[in-house]
Amino acid sequence: MPQISQLAATYSSQIFWLLLIFGLVFFVIGKGMVPKVMDTVALRDKQIADDLAAAEQARANADAEEEAWRKRENANRAEAQAVIAKAKADAAAATEKKLNAAQKRIDKKLAEADERIAEARDAAAAEIEDVASEAAAEIVQRLAGIAVSPAAARTAVKEAL
Repeated sequence: MPQISQLAATYSSQIFWLLLIFGLVFFVIGKGMVPKVMDTVALRDKQIADDLAAAEQARANADAEEEAWRKRENANRAEAQAVIAKAKADAAAATEKKLNAAQKRIDKKLAEADERIAEARDAAAAEIEDVASEAAAEIVQRLAGIAVSPAAARTAVKEAL
């Protein structure tokens, strides 16, 4: 086998070129490129960590802002409820005042109507007395044939009523 016999003659040059290529690859890639790649990875990791920290801080700020907003909103809602309650109370008071005024007007009208009714009743009673006196005087005139004065007839009707 001629390849095996040539192996000893080329063995040293192969080892030389192997060491030379390995050294070249080691220094070019291992010392030149890998540190740059590792720096890039470290920089990317640092950037991601910084971004995550900034996002966490932004979320914390947003939560704090939301909590403050909720407190303001609850305070505004409570204030609005107070305004509504005051408006309802004012409206109820105004309505009560109007109802009282209307009731006073109605009571006044009822009192006036009662007065008119009493006057009408008194007038009717007086008219009934007059008619009854005249009728009594006329009945006595026809039955007994006695002339009775209107004052005496009125007195007798008053006593009878």
